[in-house]
Amino acid sequence: MTLLTTVFAAVISTIIWYVHAPKDEMKVGTLCWLYWGASLMWFVDACFEYAELGAEYFTPAPVDMLNDFFLGLSVVALGMVIWIVVLLVKDPKGVIRQMLFKKK
Repeated sequence: MTLLTTVFAAVISTIIWYVHAPKDEMKVGTLCWLYWGASLMWFVDACFEYAELGAEYFTPAPVDMLNDFFLGLSVVALGMVIWIVVLLVKDPKGVIRQMLFKKK
């Protein structure tokens, strides 16, 4: 479920990036890289787990699936937090700069 969750997040963010690709003011490309990296990490984890468990890998307990889903959502949320921090630091629209140097 972690792999599935992060792949869906990666695909959705990639589609959003591609639609707005010429501009990319909101740095969605960074979000794509974060989610594709997480997807690759979970894919490697799934390969090693399959090598260890064999056919049992495809019959997880419902509790394990729920835990994996929550872990996947946590990874997606952490990726969004990192993206927001990058967005605030880069400040592509100059909003933070205007607020800091605003004259009264």
